[in-house]
Amino acid sequence: MSAFNAFKANVPVAWSPNLYITLVRGIPGTRRLHRRTLEALRLTKCNRTVMRWNTPTVRGMLQQVKRLIVIETEEMYNARKQKEATHRALRPPLVVNHHSAPATDSSS
Repeated sequence: MSAFNAFKANVPVAWSPNLYITLVRGIPGTRRLHRRTLEALRLTKCNRTVMRWNTPTVRGMLQQVKRLIVIETEEMYNARKQKEATHRALRPPLVVNHHSAPATDSSS
């Protein structure tokens, strides 16, 4: 599941010291000011995540490009990464026996 689908709800970010910002929409077709803001945030490709300190300056930049990004707190980011890791983890192989067990007659 993408960050966009999982965490698009508005999040109170004032209390979190670190913000994890993910670009979920494409840059082409956006305003020059928005492109420059994303460049300043070091977001250049879709589905890339960066960590920034939660300062008023950064929050103002995020307010400008809020339709293009998803903001996560540290706990939300760690939970999403853990969920992705368990989803991709190796599972034991499924063993299917296609040979039927030999029939044993106890009457003979």
